[in-house]
Amino acid sequence: MPITKIFKNGNSQAVRIPADLAFDRNDMEVEIERVGDELRIRPVSRKLDRVLEKFGAFSDDFMADGRDDNQQAERDGL
Repeated sequence: MPITKIFKNGNSQAVRIPADLAFDRNDMEVEIERVGDELRIRPVSRKLDRVLEKFGAFSDDFMADGRDDNQQAERDGL
C-alpha cells in the first residue's frame, strides 16, 4: 500500500495522490467522506443534465427492429 503525506495548502489540508493511484482525468470533481479513521475519495456521480442531448444523437432508425433478446424464458412453476 503506497504511503503519502498530508500537507497544508492555504487553510486546508491536502494529500498528494501517488501516480499509480491517480484518477485518469484532472478536470473532475470528487467527493470526500470520513468513515471512522478513513477518508474516502470518489468521483462525483455524473449528472443527467445532458442526457437528452446524448439521446438526440441516436439515429432515427435506432432499434427500429426492436430487441430480439427480450423474450422471457419458460420457467418451472412454484
